[in-house]
Amino acid sequence: MSTKISIPLSVLDLAPVTSDGTVAQALHNVVDLAQNAERLGYNRYWVAEHHNMAGIASSATAVLIGQIAAATKTIRVGSGGIMLPNHAPLVIAEQFGTLAEFFPGRIELGLGRAPGTDQLTAHALRRNLTGDVDDFPNDVVELQNYLGEPRQGQAVVANPGAGTNVPIWILGSSLFGAQLAAALGLPYAFASHFAPQQMLDAVRLYRERFKPSAQLDKPHVMLGFNVCVADTDEEAHYLRSSASQMALSLRTGSPIRLPPPIEGYENQISASDKAMLANWTVCSGVGSQETVQRRMQEFIEQTGADELMCVSAIYDHAKRIESFRLTAELAG
Repeated sequence: MSTKISIPLSVLDLAPVTSDGTVAQALHNVVDLAQNAERLGYNRYWVAEHHNMAGIASSATAVLIGQIAAATKTIRVGSGGIMLPNHAPLVIAEQFGTLAEFFPGRIELGLGRAPGTDQLTAHALRRNLTGDVDDFPNDVVELQNYLGEPRQGQAVVANPGAGTNVPIWILGSSLFGAQLAAALGLPYAFASHFAPQQMLDAVRLYRERFKPSAQLDKPHVMLGFNVCVADTDEEAHYLRSSASQMALSLRTGSPIRLPPPIEGYENQISASDKAMLANWTVCSGVGSQETVQRRMQEFIEQTGADELMCVSAIYDHAKRIESFRLTAELAG
């Protein structure tokens, strides 16, 4: 095998619920995978906030983070991300401040400005839609202030939260998040694993405009990267077909639970569906270790990524753990 991957690898987990499984199984699988990720040397383990999706069980993100952190010892645990327009910044400061008090130095807070759901569910979460995604920059700053040391005369103090200085990341899939992360001097995670279109422009803009802050002295870019590694290319593409089915159903507005893999799946779908999958899988490594290592190296050279956030939805939990084990072996 060629030179090892030289940058850290991390894990993003959406707590996939299989078509014949239960939510309880999916949540226990998250904890099990996190324990394995820690043992395998992954840098951080994040879960994402999504709502009203049958195949994703990570909606109560802060609660799940607490369970993961309690079941592990050293790995950083965080959100990828909390969709801040769904919440009052004070509530998030109290939640993550509580987590930070239980698990000092291990909790991270990735923030996104999308709702992570449909408009009807967004209304159910907030009770009204007077909050706007355009408020996101102000909400981030407000949240930073709650997590920092209280100022003299500060009327509202997050308790827990104040003084914990939980590290904040900005998440995004467009130039907006890149500009905000750069202006605030925060690390930036781009959702290239499902929306790669503006990735290179966003990374360039972030690096060019970055202003050092108390949290970060130089730019740090983490990019989402889909992985599915098996003994052979053929087996990996077979295992990957579960995620492909789920992705297509989501893009057509009919989300499903993670289905079993289908042999030769991509030969059975329409040209338009193939094109959609091709766009979605631009930032992916699917195949044997040799194939995925080559693809990862190319991706790192193309983007200059400082870290990769590995994403993988595989129907068989044991096969998913094995895929992450094989992926971890690629890193030095």
